[in-house]
Amino acid sequence: MEGLMMEFPLTLAPILRRAEALFAHKQIVTRLPDRSFHRYTYADFARRVKQLSVALRGLGVRRGERVATLCWNHYPHLEAYFGVPLAGAVLHTLNLRLHPSDLTYIVNHAEDRALIIDESLLPLLENLRSDVRIEHVIVVGKAPAGMIGYEELLAGADPDAFEDPALDEREAAAMCYTSGTTGRPKGVVYSHRAIVLHSLVQASGPFGPRESDVVLPVVPLFHVNGWGFPFTCTMVGATQVFPGPHLDPASLLEAFERERVTVTAGVPTIWLGILRLLDESPERYDLSSLRALAVGGAAAPPAMIRGFEERHGLKVIHAWGMTEMTPLGTVAELPSDLVGADPDTQLRYRAKQGLPVPFVEIRARTDDGVVVPWNGKTMGELEVRGPWIARSYYASPESADRFTADGWFRTGDIVTIDARGFVEIQDRSKDLVKSGGEWISSVLLENALMSHPAVAEAAVVAIPDEKWLERPLAVVVVKPGQQTTADELREHLAPQFAKWWLPDTFEFVSEIPKTAVGKFKKTAIRERFAKRPEATHAS
Repeated sequence: MEGLMMEFPLTLAPILRRAEALFAHKQIVTRLPDRSFHRYTYADFARRVKQLSVALRGLGVRRGERVATLCWNHYPHLEAYFGVPLAGAVLHTLNLRLHPSDLTYIVNHAEDRALIIDESLLPLLENLRSDVRIEHVIVVGKAPAGMIGYEELLAGADPDAFEDPALDEREAAAMCYTSGTTGRPKGVVYSHRAIVLHSLVQASGPFGPRESDVVLPVVPLFHVNGWGFPFTCTMVGATQVFPGPHLDPASLLEAFERERVTVTAGVPTIWLGILRLLDESPERYDLSSLRALAVGGAAAPPAMIRGFEERHGLKVIHAWGMTEMTPLGTVAELPSDLVGADPDTQLRYRAKQGLPVPFVEIRARTDDGVVVPWNGKTMGELEVRGPWIARSYYASPESADRFTADGWFRTGDIVTIDARGFVEIQDRSKDLVKSGGEWISSVLLENALMSHPAVAEAAVVAIPDEKWLERPLAVVVVKPGQQTTADELREHLAPQFAKWWLPDTFEFVSEIPKTAVGKFKKTAIRERFAKRPEATHAS
């Protein structure tokens, strides 16, 4: 017997119609390059989305063709999030921090037909222009000869000529490429259905936007759908605030205060910088409106979570996901029976990656394929499946081994899962230190080092060792005005770990190299320090 429900495709079109009908008066705010603020309403946004869709079809962009963006977080980029898919095309967000050679490969592999780019990023385009086959370059700002001005393009399009393309929910809406740390970047293609379901579940979570929220995503819109916030915020009618290119801690804190932001999200390196500034000037900013500070992209150090909450009264919510997952996978929401637990117990759970969100299923397996028990101790590679998780990469048959024969995605994260179902990442499979045949978690060592009062940042990598094959090396950034030594840090770690876990070598640096999305770039660390045999100390 079949259910007698309507066939109603889950696409972005109903989300736009809802925003236009119910939230026409709500604001979308952008900080411009000159630090002034641009404001308009969802009614303005909906009209311009339609104009962009009409204009793209006028340029000859056909259904399923890719339209790339190379932009900061601002309102035209948000318009592309809807205008491109609702033209029947596929939004392809390009990471502006990648090397030109990677961008060239990605643009050509995706076969991008058109590109929407910020005027300030045109020099980046020049580095790859002769090596890519982009037909139309649309410039947000002043367009050079031979390119199209974004505003001029929209001005020539009639919003009343917009027609819903009657999309199938399984059609592609957007795509994003992985960072390519272990080979060429790989494309992930998101369907309309995946994005809609992801938005519904994100809205139901502890940091999920509500109509009453003011949301400022620090996470770049070029990174895995801006973690879903552009779609979810538009669906629920939340006020959206975009920081433009101003991502330094002072500018972000000013925007939080000025716009009375309630929800924000970004990677730990961003929040570590903000925490340092708040510690230096605790009375300078009024952040009383902030209800949720979401952290993802890498493991959040427990000391950072504690610092925000105990010293500044700000609630940190830890989440985990991947490009292949649209991206949300787990959220560290405290179970109701632990609400009355002691602060250390609560922190221990809230610093984990958390419970899988609805419709994401998890398991972990050992190298020989055995599913590990949920005991919080046995480590295995995390595998996931669900309606917004990739089943394959775009045109990348050589990567088929990332997907199991029975329909799971192999994340590459080495985890434990406890009896409650809480996931805790121990390391990336490529970043584990295997010393004398035993595994050492770089993540646990990093978090412990960053709990030392003198340490701002710490990264741990494996370096070759003649006797043990690999040993951990710690790279440390000391807070301004502080001092510490390798011996002192080793003593700090000793009560928490077996002796053979402790790094033999400590390197003190002014800055740890980061990837394009703000994670520690461990390949660069290994290249720099792999042959450095002696421990050093801070002076």
